[in-house]
Amino acid sequence: MNIIIITGASSGMGREFALQMDLYFTNIDEFWLISRNEEKLKKVAGLLTHKTRILPMDVTDSRNLDTLEDILIEQNATVRMLINCAGFGLMGSFVEQPTESALSMIRLNCEALTEMTHRMIPYMRRNSRIIQLASSAAFLPQPDFAVYAATKSYVLSFSRALNEELKPFGITVTGVCPGPVDTPFFDIAEQNGSTLAIKKYVMASPDKVVNQALRDSYYRHAMSVYSLPIKILHVLSGAVPHGIILNVMELMKKKGM
Repeated sequence: MNIIIITGASSGMGREFALQMDLYFTNIDEFWLISRNEEKLKKVAGLLTHKTRILPMDVTDSRNLDTLEDILIEQNATVRMLINCAGFGLMGSFVEQPTESALSMIRLNCEALTEMTHRMIPYMRRNSRIIQLASSAAFLPQPDFAVYAATKSYVLSFSRALNEELKPFGITVTGVCPGPVDTPFFDIAEQNGSTLAIKKYVMASPDKVVNQALRDSYYRHAMSVYSLPIKILHVLSGAVPHGIILNVMELMKKKGM
């Protein structure tokens, strides 16, 4: 049985991946949707034409991943695509954030993604694919978004390295690095802080970011960067010393930009 696994599937980017892949991936037997919110998962499943299995679970709990592996073995399933979308961010001063909030970001954005990926690779075969949701925040340090940006830098670095490791096995890993996306992400992220106003002007729609990510995965690209402004940021972050960029960002913040 060929399956697609999507974490964070109840809303935002995970939901969008499920909706778009449902339209185009005709050789898939089942979609397995993972999130902590069972009711939202049911709503997403109701929108899909494929047979869908909902798995309400917290992916930061290894015992739940044990259960997932048991089901994979029981169903003799082959993971054709793993889409790791589960994650969250919190803006604001690091020293003013509760310690547990910072650690929770690391557990979900880094540790859970790593464990999920490591556990699922043995159930893949040649031409299977992995999509890891990173962020343009991975390109350089982000004051007042310090832990989140650091976690996404990890995701991007991990994804690019793993893509090279898995090439001999015919498995592609694509790190997706969008800028701000119009999803519920900011409802949580901006509880104790706000992003630069200029980021609102480059806000992308999730359908376009996901469409680009799926194309880049199909063509075996190691990275997927949507929109010209974010591509320019990517180039600048590699060409200009980060200290200069950070000084410009601080100046923009002071001017309310």
